[in-house]
Amino acid sequence: MSEYGKLTVGVLALQGDFERHLYQLRRVGAKAREVRRPADLEGLDGLIMPGGESTTMNILMDRFALREPLRAFAQTRPVWGTCAGMIMAAREIEDNQAGVRPLGLIDITVVRNGYGRQVFSFEAHLAARLGPAATALAATFIRAPRVTRVGPGVTALAEYRGAPVLVAAGRVLASSFHTELGEDTTLVEYFLRKYLLRTAAANIYS
Repeated sequence: MSEYGKLTVGVLALQGDFERHLYQLRRVGAKAREVRRPADLEGLDGLIMPGGESTTMNILMDRFALREPLRAFAQTRPVWGTCAGMIMAAREIEDNQAGVRPLGLIDITVVRNGYGRQVFSFEAHLAARLGPAATALAATFIRAPRVTRVGPGVTALAEYRGAPVLVAAGRVLASSFHTELGEDTTLVEYFLRKYLLRTAAANIYS
């Protein structure tokens, strides 16, 4: 059995590319569950908020009464927000004409579509600080948010052209880019190992 076999991870499945996250979680041996309603959060070791369209995600979050349960979940369990998920995890959104209400899980400010519209999507190779040595990541940017402010206590784990694109604070990890679209499971395994396994161990011995 994989070391991740004892973990059950939720993927917010309101909208977006949640199926690729489910695929990668199962590929590395973790149990994966779609999250659409507050009851779906019960028994999870962690949660991934995927990419997609943050305006739609914002509306559906309220329609399914998930906003406050998600905030409460993040107080005790790890959360990873990627692309639109990063926007929803942020504390503040610049030029927020769409009226998206972020959850405020991590003290960053972002600009939606900060790297251009979908037609300007691109792939970049990043050197991420996931351990003692730099880790290579192939990152896909699709209408990606750009981080314009990082608050105290937030660590930048990777940058693209001088701007943070992978940040962490407490139990929250957030990335501007996608890695789940390919077969490389480096980042999802980092999330499981660094955040979920550590939290599970702490709960056992607390």
